[in-house]
Amino acid sequence: MPTKIFQILKPGAPKPLLIALGAALWGFAAYRILKMGFIFIERHALHHFVNYLIGVAGFVPFFMLVFRKVSLRYITRIKNLPQHRPCLFAFFDLRGYILMSFMITMGIMISHWKVIPELYKGTFFISLGLSLLASSVFYIIEGVQFVIQNKKEKESED
Repeated sequence: MPTKIFQILKPGAPKPLLIALGAALWGFAAYRILKMGFIFIERHALHHFVNYLIGVAGFVPFFMLVFRKVSLRYITRIKNLPQHRPCLFAFFDLRGYILMSFMITMGIMISHWKVIPELYKGTFFISLGLSLLASSVFYIIEGVQFVIQNKKEKESED
């Protein structure tokens, strides 16, 4: 009986919407991080271009070695969920929510304690923000491919 009540009250959503929510979350985080990176570099850098260049150079390995793998894991998990309309909050698993909470908490603590000079944080934030933005685009591309694939499968069934 309680399981049936939970199923009725569960805010279910189609899988493409979960992928879009993941893209929106990564995109929002990218915006916030990049904004701070630009502010720190503009405020403290002597040669802005050099710091932006270092940030862009750091983005490539950061995205390819970390964020692309994480994004692919979450997208694959969403696609393989057994439910037709999984819970709206299923775009991350528990581990993902814990990791995200930890990253946000560490970011706030490092900023509050001013452990790292803002110029270095700004350059790092450019790398991190671009990686998050690329992850958001990756989610969108994978989501569009998932919708097209499902559409083709339904047409072939008819």
